[in-house]
Amino acid sequence: MSASDIRRVTNQAPELAGHNVVTGDAALSAAVLRHADEETLDSLVSLGAQAGTAEAQEHGRLANRFHPELVPYDRYGNRIDEVAFHPSWHWLMERAVGHGLAAAPWALAEKGDEHAHVRRAAGFLAWSQTEPGHLCPISMTYAAVPALRADESLAAEWAPRLASTTYDFGLRDPAGKLGTLAGMGMTEKQGGSDVRQNITEARPVGDDVYELHGHKWFTSAPMNDVFLVLAQAPDGLTCFLLPRVLPSGERNRLDVVRLKDKLGNRSNASSELEFRGTIAYRLSEEGRGVRTIIEMVAATRLDCVLGSAALMRRAVAEASWHVAHRSAFGGALSDKPLMQNVVADLVVESEAATILAMRLAAAVDRPDDEHERALRRIGLPLAKFWVCKRTPAMVAEALECLGGNGYVEESVMPLLFRESPLNSVWEGSGNVNALDVLRAIQREPGVLDAWITEVGRAKGADRRYDRAVDATLSLLGESMTSPEELERSARRLAGSMAALLQGSLLVQHGPDEVADIFCASRLDGHGGTYGMLAGGDQRAVMRRATPTL
Repeated sequence: MSASDIRRVTNQAPELAGHNVVTGDAALSAAVLRHADEETLDSLVSLGAQAGTAEAQEHGRLANRFHPELVPYDRYGNRIDEVAFHPSWHWLMERAVGHGLAAAPWALAEKGDEHAHVRRAAGFLAWSQTEPGHLCPISMTYAAVPALRADESLAAEWAPRLASTTYDFGLRDPAGKLGTLAGMGMTEKQGGSDVRQNITEARPVGDDVYELHGHKWFTSAPMNDVFLVLAQAPDGLTCFLLPRVLPSGERNRLDVVRLKDKLGNRSNASSELEFRGTIAYRLSEEGRGVRTIIEMVAATRLDCVLGSAALMRRAVAEASWHVAHRSAFGGALSDKPLMQNVVADLVVESEAATILAMRLAAAVDRPDDEHERALRRIGLPLAKFWVCKRTPAMVAEALECLGGNGYVEESVMPLLFRESPLNSVWEGSGNVNALDVLRAIQREPGVLDAWITEVGRAKGADRRYDRAVDATLSLLGESMTSPEELERSARRLAGSMAALLQGSLLVQHGPDEVADIFCASRLDGHGGTYGMLAGGDQRAVMRRATPTL
């Protein structure tokens, strides 16, 4: 072998770049057309094209390689508590905001756009595939608006700023900025999901104005302009609006203690904050803090589902692309029956996540519909539990399709894998969401009926599906016999109910080959790992998800 032969590259998959992440995703495109229209899909074409470029992928890589840095003091010794980001972070943020993925849909909906949230959800799912970390501040900004509506004056002041499609970074008087971003701070050292354990103190100093004293254990994106936080006021846990810069132009007293060194999501700055006389404005009545901020939690849960669906889609795109261009054991990997089994299984998982996420996004576009409101109430914790919980195993299997190539940073698969547990942890862990499903069923009339109505729309189309519906209703009835048994069964119930929502949508709207495999593998017994399908047109399913340039 000559020296030139040694350096000749063969049997390596080409870079996956230059495809349209929206129009090249059959499940996503179909969902947009189903819940919106052709015009909405057309409006996402440029976003999808940009998300699939090598340039966007490179910015995603750089934003994760060069982590944000805390800058507590300026050169003169003044306390500034800022965070410095790599230019690639700003490149990604500018385009995410510019594509209307922050709070713009709320303003558009008020102007009569019937599909604003479906458009935004599809864009969020697609753009997340460039780099997931920067979508955290985008998501919190989107989610802040419904919570802000608890106070008309604060909503009138802040909602238009958050709805801007201009990214204007830096801590300045918000009244003079072209656009602002929002965050949230609930978690404290002594209580994570149990926010009623929060001990940050809110002391009244004026009309609806308070000074906060305490510590927030986990607050992402500390360079955002405004935060919704929980604190104990004289009459109980209350929600407050906390700006980083006060109307006077003076910086609010907010100490960024440190940035968290996280498993993944490393492009995004997550911090610990200390409040010492920090000025905040009461957003809700005292004692109604959880009720107020729960609207923000619901919206961020939707983004957790969309973000996990995006991780799945990027992972299966990389895996299907690799096996289509890699040869082993005498032929293309994509022609090997067992590899077809694995990739088809991953495709079904991805499409089921996408179809459910987009269905819940469509419910946001119909806030006055009682069924849609009830479905959103029960569907979000179901999807948050199920889709986010299944993402790590799915991404790990996709990584394995690339073999050793998938284990190196250049492949992007390690980044996806590190990110994969995130959405199951944030905005309520698996147990919290499973228990929230039970709470909704027990306390809120109509939510169980909404689920039954939704899954009932597919009854009679597949006997395996019908059996699973009957079994889940039986399990629910048996579990309701005692509070202890109901809690013990929470995960089984949440998983079954979520899978049936996915199955209903796939049976009604998905391609036959995907619905068939889903019902056979998810509802009629599953081997516990991917690649154990017993039948179905696996080759067709695999080809359906393989990107084309």
